[in-house]
Amino acid sequence: MPDIEIRPATADDFEAVARLLAELGRPAVTPETERAARDVYLRHIRRPDTASLVAEVDSQVVGFMSLEFRDRLNQTRPQAWIPDIIVTESARGLGIGKALLLRGIELARQRGCWSVVLDSGYSRQVAHQLYRSVGMRDEGLFFQLRL
Repeated sequence: MPDIEIRPATADDFEAVARLLAELGRPAVTPETERAARDVYLRHIRRPDTASLVAEVDSQVVGFMSLEFRDRLNQTRPQAWIPDIIVTESARGLGIGKALLLRGIELARQRGCWSVVLDSGYSRQVAHQLYRSVGMRDEGLFFQLRL
């Protein structure tokens, strides 16, 4: 097993995170969108209601998990939400995704969250096995209308 370091995402991680998100299927950052994408990223990591993480192996960023703490109107404690989690293809199967998830769950507990939820596409069957392995359950669908 490699030595995996899980740490908070920083401004210096922008390029690596952008590449990982593109690997996940998010729009690739182009020279035309780089400034705006960097601004969104920097706003995200500086918000007090986020705790996004990167995973490093041999000083290389190989994984990313965005983590947000949000209010739900029917709850008195926050909910942790993972909109994005990705490990680069060449580093999968090494425990990196699980390490990211477990650290995120730990942070959610520290913040007093009542649950942790994430979004995942139907095609990510291997990832779904990982989510189940840490105790998560498939409890529904999400729907989207692109505008």
